[in-house]
Amino acid sequence: MTEPGSTRSSPWMMWLPALIFVGFLGLVAYGLRNPAEREVRSALIGKPVPEFALPPAAEGQPGLSRADLVDGKVRLLNVFASWCVPCAVEAPQLARLKAEGVDVVGVAIRDRPEELAVFLARNGNPYSRIGADNLSKVQFALGSSGVPESFVIDGKGVIRYQHIGEIRAEQVPMILAKIAEAGQ
Repeated sequence: MTEPGSTRSSPWMMWLPALIFVGFLGLVAYGLRNPAEREVRSALIGKPVPEFALPPAAEGQPGLSRADLVDGKVRLLNVFASWCVPCAVEAPQLARLKAEGVDVVGVAIRDRPEELAVFLARNGNPYSRIGADNLSKVQFALGSSGVPESFVIDGKGVIRYQHIGEIRAEQVPMILAKIAEAGQ
């Protein structure tokens, strides 16, 4: 019998903190096993590249515009920056793609000409054209959420494939296949 004024809780109340903790651990484990998608895919896949015209980003090289992408030739459009470490990591793969006959064009994001020149001298310059996107307007218009990102553009200026992150050596054959598909 309980005395008046005493508070006696039911036995399950004693286990409530332990149950909450176990539930919390379960949620954490679920989140670790099923991480949220962190990459933002472009909504423009299968659609024409938006209208744009960028001035040259590198001395002695032409800038880039939509008109340059609608001449019947498949291209790889690479969004990059000199301050981007993964962009330097993918440089050998871009050089390999160029050696395989791929026309690689670039969009330099929020870059300074002198820093871009140092980056290209250090890592090589696979680009036939590089446009300066100082405010990231073209980057965002393409649906790009970061650097590096690459887009396979068919000869009519339609985005056929988006590659998020740096292109790794083992991914070059897949990129070449995507470029071949875009040319059909």
